[in-house]
Amino acid sequence: MSRHAERKYRAVSALQHRIVNPLMRRSPLQTLLETTGRVSGLPRRTPVGGRRVGDSFWLVSEFGERSQYVRNIRADPRVRVRVRGRWHTGTAHPLPEDDPVARLRALPRMNSAAVRAVGAGLLTVRVDLDDRGGRHHPSPT
Repeated sequence: MSRHAERKYRAVSALQHRIVNPLMRRSPLQTLLETTGRVSGLPRRTPVGGRRVGDSFWLVSEFGERSQYVRNIRADPRVRVRVRGRWHTGTAHPLPEDDPVARLRALPRMNSAAVRAVGAGLLTVRVDLDDRGGRHHPSPT
């Protein structure tokens, strides 16, 4: 990573960690990705932008393999995604072979613009959702 990209990564990461993410996690409509901390084993919730397409949720990590949530996914790919206030479980797959810039064109514009502006080392992530089609599966009685 270039010196400029490294400075950008450190500045953006600090801003997200200390200010942006804590505020955005409070919004009931903010899309969240919940991973399991690879060291702590605790749930870690990260505001993300992305889109559900069929049985999958797609997003682009602005710092790729350096993103903490991507590192958590590598350790344990089982995740939850909150979309429009509803939680969905699934399995996350980082996709280094996917073109993240092209993928961003199909995702929400505001978030995609922010990811392109601050990102370095973009990485596409697909979450295969367990609750196919978003249907409610009642528990057996």
